Amino acid sequence: MADGTPLARVRHAYEQLLAGTALPDGVVRAVVRESWQRSLGRGISPEQVSADTGRPMSDDDLAAYRAAHPLSRVLPLVRSLIVDDIADAGVVVTVADEHGRLLWIDGDSQARDKAAGINFVEGSVWSEETVGTNAPGLALAVDQSVQIRGPEHFSGPVQHWNCAAAPVHDPATDRLLGVIDVTGGKAAAAPFALAAVRSVVAAVERELQSRAVDLADPEAFDRPEPAIILNLLDGAGPNWCAPGGSRRPLSRRHGEILLLLHSYPEGRSTEELAMALSEDDLDAVTVRAEISRLRRDLGDVIAARPYRLTVPVDCDVTRVAAMIADGDTAGAITALGRGGLLAESLAPGVVELFEELREDLRSQLLAAGDPSGLTAWTSSPLGRDDGQAWRRLVDRLPEGDPQRAVAAGRARLLDRRFGLG
Repeated sequence: MADGTPLARVRHAYEQLLAGTALPDGVVRAVVRESWQRSLGRGISPEQVSADTGRPMSDDDLAAYRAAHPLSRVLPLVRSLIVDDIADAGVVVTVADEHGRLLWIDGDSQARDKAAGINFVEGSVWSEETVGTNAPGLALAVDQSVQIRGPEHFSGPVQHWNCAAAPVHDPATDRLLGVIDVTGGKAAAAPFALAAVRSVVAAVERELQSRAVDLADPEAFDRPEPAIILNLLDGAGPNWCAPGGSRRPLSRRHGEILLLLHSYPEGRSTEELAMALSEDDLDAVTVRAEISRLRRDLGDVIAARPYRLTVPVDCDVTRVAAMIADGDTAGAITALGRGGLLAESLAPGVVELFEELREDLRSQLLAAGDPSGLTAWTSSPLGRDDGQAWRRLVDRLPEGDPQRAVAAGRARLLDRRFGLG
């Protein structure tokens, strides 16, 4: 323990407490001793976890209550900052309301199943008043972050668990909104667990503050959130520009990830993203590490399970696709340029997107047969070796046009170069 007290001494002190023996100072932490005494005074059973959920709710009522709770707005942030990163650590992450009712539980599936055995499930109430000393309940009771290890819990069945929790406040009013908790085995007892929870709470409170709406401004509810600019066709390399901010360069891999998530707004699983990024066996750990680095660089822009963008993004690749759909082939050719990241990437998912975009543009140009459009395409970096486009241009130019002879010569050259003639 942080104060150097062995857990065996804590367990002995707990047994002395239940036997009615006064505890000397320093045997257990004061915050734990005081919580034990409050738990005893409330008549809470030390032998079993109460099956009473405090204030029972039906499934429908719980769903409606959760949806209306202020913390529902930041649940994607909690997931993106901590749930995905600790998916394999044997812990669960919990968001509870100000009364200790568990609103959401996520994390390791086996840990969730085991937690259900002590009634640590969505809808149950884990306040100190209900089940005695535990991290989420104690954090709410004393309004500060706290970590509870093994025998520091008041209820015997819970003493096989460790937990770390920190309260969440409304930054505008300082009202207590609830608590975020990590519960599990050894990982939840480590110092980083409490530090991680504190970090997430700080990010959540910043997010709540940034999302605060001036109720005196009725138009604020209808005002669209400004989009982030994602440039992937820029000759200087992929970059990202937040509203009012300067451009931030992106690595090729991060540009690929953002493009794939932008192209699939419904989201991609870890496995799907790995397959789209590499033909080799890219493991899930590598994907999660890249997502974590992206979040550190850009902030809370990616949610997990599945991975998806949490902010509106205006991407130059999407703009090119829109130009093609609108029939603006000249604008699409200019905007596409050399292809930027699309042309450089070897990621299978990006290669497919590039092939689709290029084929859509070619198909429209070939079908229209407009000489000016075909000339623009065959003069572009991506279309200059397109033998079919050169032959189509020959067909569309009139006899005697000097450009027709040039186009015919280029078509013959490409046929010889690629073994077609």
